[in-house]
Amino acid sequence: MSSRTGGLEDFTNRIRSCRICVEQPIGLPLPHQPNPVLRPSSVARILIASQAPGTKVHLSGLPFTDASGDRLRSWLGVKREEFYDTDRFAIVPMGFCFPGQDAKGGDLPPRRECAPSWRSQLMALMPQVDLVLTIGLYAQAWHMGELRHASLTETVRNWREIFAATSSPVVLPLPHPSWRNTGWLKRNPWFEAELLPFLRKEIGLRIGRQAGT
Repeated sequence: MSSRTGGLEDFTNRIRSCRICVEQPIGLPLPHQPNPVLRPSSVARILIASQAPGTKVHLSGLPFTDASGDRLRSWLGVKREEFYDTDRFAIVPMGFCFPGQDAKGGDLPPRRECAPSWRSQLMALMPQVDLVLTIGLYAQAWHMGELRHASLTETVRNWREIFAATSSPVVLPLPHPSWRNTGWLKRNPWFEAELLPFLRKEIGLRIGRQAGT
């Protein structure tokens, strides 16, 4: 085991025992016991920077074990076993624990404690990552900074500009693959017609085959 791999494993274990959102919360504490869900990697070239676990992922302890995961894997053009292969993909959300739900039953935003406490150090332990897929506003804000546009639609629409302006790693913005976004996909057909073929090509280059085959 390399020192970097060992360092990443040690750091990940620290994250998995984190209780900051219960013991030192910003605002109200997490309404349930923490269960950090993440799959970092010391070798994967692709990082999926997602938002935060939902209820099903909170119970399973595995990212994207829900309908959103099925849609995301379809977007990427990969099989389930490839998606969960940490030699190919690292999956690190902005918030590691399910944040709870609002009064209408929707998921709350990622906890504000997570990214400031852990993300910079975690990214430093994964220097091999050369493609970051930013899913949703919170990941885009952290990984893109001023390249992010005022709305998610405009950010994703300008994916070519963002990809060209980033390096080590390059970044591609994506909407959340929730089935609640089906209407968004219908209103923005360029996403499936233009961005997804490019995305699958970039994925294929990094996992050693043509994605989707």
